[in-house]
Amino acid sequence: MAASIKTTVSVASLSRRDTTVSIIIIAGMFFIFGFLSWINAILIPYFKIACELTHFQSYLVAFAFYIAYFVMSVPSSYLLKAVGFKKGMMVGFFALSLGAFIFVPAAMTRTYEVFLLGLFTIGIGLAILQTAANPYITILGPKERAAQRISIMGICNKFAGIVAPLLFAAAVLRPTDQALFDSLASMADDVRAATLDELIRRVIVPYSVVGAALLLIGIGVRYSPLPEIDTEEEESSVADSNSGKTNIFQFPHLVLGAIAIFIHVGAQVISIDTVINYAGSMGISLIEAKVFPSYTLGMAIVGYVLGISVIPRWISQKNMLRVVTFMGAILSLLIVFTKGEVTIFGHETDVSIWFVVLLGIPNSLTWAGIWPLAIDGLGRFTKVGASLMIMGLCGNAILPLVYGFFADKIGLREAYWVLLPCYLYLIYYAMWGHKLRRW
Repeated sequence: MAASIKTTVSVASLSRRDTTVSIIIIAGMFFIFGFLSWINAILIPYFKIACELTHFQSYLVAFAFYIAYFVMSVPSSYLLKAVGFKKGMMVGFFALSLGAFIFVPAAMTRTYEVFLLGLFTIGIGLAILQTAANPYITILGPKERAAQRISIMGICNKFAGIVAPLLFAAAVLRPTDQALFDSLASMADDVRAATLDELIRRVIVPYSVVGAALLLIGIGVRYSPLPEIDTEEEESSVADSNSGKTNIFQFPHLVLGAIAIFIHVGAQVISIDTVINYAGSMGISLIEAKVFPSYTLGMAIVGYVLGISVIPRWISQKNMLRVVTFMGAILSLLIVFTKGEVTIFGHETDVSIWFVVLLGIPNSLTWAGIWPLAIDGLGRFTKVGASLMIMGLCGNAILPLVYGFFADKIGLREAYWVLLPCYLYLIYYAMWGHKLRRW
């Protein structure tokens, strides 16, 4: 039997229509990435209540989800090399589906560890899909407009992030739940256990529907018109520059870029996944606080629209990265040092929470700035280099735990100090780190 042949095409050979269709398909995938990722913002406080967890334990949601990127990113690159983008993406969607279905036995037994297994499996699927989609969209057009394309993907991702917690809340929370949450401590053990069992089983139907939908989407992507792009192709100048290189660790700008992604995504998840608990520390109920991740993600969309409007016409993607990393450092200081009661959008809160929300703007354009700089000139190393970048997404797993540790020790507000060194490193990469071509 003849071996199946994976037909690849050059980006330059794609028609305008092919490119547009490809961007639309990838945009749809980024919406799904966002939906499954940012729903963690409400899963964390929900599991904290239903499974009776500490702050640190509740942030294991993010750890289990994103540590899969560290485990699976490099294997993902070899999977994509072996079977191509579309079949690899299908495998990724099948893993997402399996992870969603694992929520059913987890909810039936109210076993937090099984929920974490489901989240880890979803993370594996996303690691495969992100390893494919990010370099794909980065090279799908002129290099100087890469940040603009990534910003469009970011809008899809963050719009899904706005929708996901609200849909989850509509599916599993009731208007009377806050009174139920407040009465849990005074319940007898058996009554409290039965109440929490009923609460956690509300996720069964939503995740069963999501699992079935992801299974169908995976089959659809496999037979979609998405072309198999040749990422091994090198320009002669790039080929000459890379001729003596044997592995991705010989590209300092890539390695430092992967560290920058690690730090950036961790800081971003802190700003989104901690904001509900931070609002709770101000006396705001979960029913009211559920909208705060959407505010942060709404600010991210504002940032993406700004990026699409001004990059590269008014400012280069490199200089925009410098601006937003400085902005992130300033906002981090304002969160810790600025105090005072304000009423915004009907919420009576300390003003510092709105600086957490505003972090959505610099965070939106940081990813788009780092990626083109980090994978520039990789040539035949692009897929493996992209897997190293995706591995950096495990920052989403590590840094929220660091925040959770300090939140338990010194307080939710003071724990935001962990953001400052993150943005200082990002400033370094934007100013100098991306320029290094040899160690």
